[in-house]
Amino acid sequence: MIRMRTLARGSSGDAVLDVQARLGTLGYRIDSEEHGHFGATTERAVREFQQRRQLLVDGMVGEHTWEELVEAGYAFGDRVLYLHQPFYRGDDVRSLQNMLNLLGFDAGREDGILGERTDRAVRDFQKNVGMPPDGIVGTTTVGALRRLRPLSTGPGRAAVREGEALRRLSASLVGARIAIDAGHGPEEPGGIGPSGVTEGAAAFSLAEALADELARRGANPLILRTADSDPSVSSRARLANDIGAEVLVAFHLNSHGDAAAEGASTYYYGREGWSSQAGHRLADLIQEELTGRLGLKDGRTHPKALPLLRETQMPAVHVEPCFITNPREEALARDPAFRSAVAVAVADAVECFLGGRAGPDVNGLPPGQTVG
Repeated sequence: MIRMRTLARGSSGDAVLDVQARLGTLGYRIDSEEHGHFGATTERAVREFQQRRQLLVDGMVGEHTWEELVEAGYAFGDRVLYLHQPFYRGDDVRSLQNMLNLLGFDAGREDGILGERTDRAVRDFQKNVGMPPDGIVGTTTVGALRRLRPLSTGPGRAAVREGEALRRLSASLVGARIAIDAGHGPEEPGGIGPSGVTEGAAAFSLAEALADELARRGANPLILRTADSDPSVSSRARLANDIGAEVLVAFHLNSHGDAAAEGASTYYYGREGWSSQAGHRLADLIQEELTGRLGLKDGRTHPKALPLLRETQMPAVHVEPCFITNPREEALARDPAFRSAVAVAVADAVECFLGGRAGPDVNGLPPGQTVG
């Protein structure tokens, strides 16, 4: 698999000039003396962009940040949009989805990906206003949407639908299809612990433990990669979508330059102005279990526009139970008993999410357990 070269402080050349031009077009200030050179003001602009887009903030331009820079350059009306393979992606698509949702046409979540649900919403809109329902968002459809776009903001059709579905959720873990992603892989191992344990290997061990626990409870878990493979994020998302998974849980381990950094964090899909209610609920349940049951430091839940969370169609979370760069927590990740405890905690949270059991009480304890 060919991966783009990551640009960071000290990089130079045409690729850096391209990044700087895109950032400048978006309103970020970069010192003219740095043109073509990745210096302090370029890094600051990249970090500000990543923060605004709810990406992982590291000040470097890797594949994900680069794709977001490209997508941010498309404004609604800049190009003709329609259902296309591969799907069109960009801020113009997200604006289209937002307009349709606010007008009551369910374009799905506002992820900036023009898929089949958004295409159906476009055709429904066109039919409703007396236009040929061809699904092509050209000059005429853009003009109609701009004329009819509501002046007020608020929850659109997709957000209302997701909230209603979440309130009605009463499925069972038995027979449920649960996708489990073990982050990274042998080609791109992720963080490395003090003793040499890689994030990819530790994540796969956690995925195996969760798969075993879910299978014991009657679910149908599927790990999205093997121990010796490293499929693309899009391939993993496509597999989860194709099997019709009810839930996706992705395991990673956190990293930090400070070896004392510790604790668990859980992420759900979200970006400027929109986040997944179902993903947020599942992330909160998992975080409550990890901190209340295992006593891990609470790094809280956060919305993030991570590619796997964005491209999957079911409630999805990205779980980081500990820091691979913390010697004590790396040792925990190597401990089968800890991995089993994480698996039980996550399985309990998924079961609660699907409606099969009550969640922790206000003290973060399992049902029926009291303090003291």
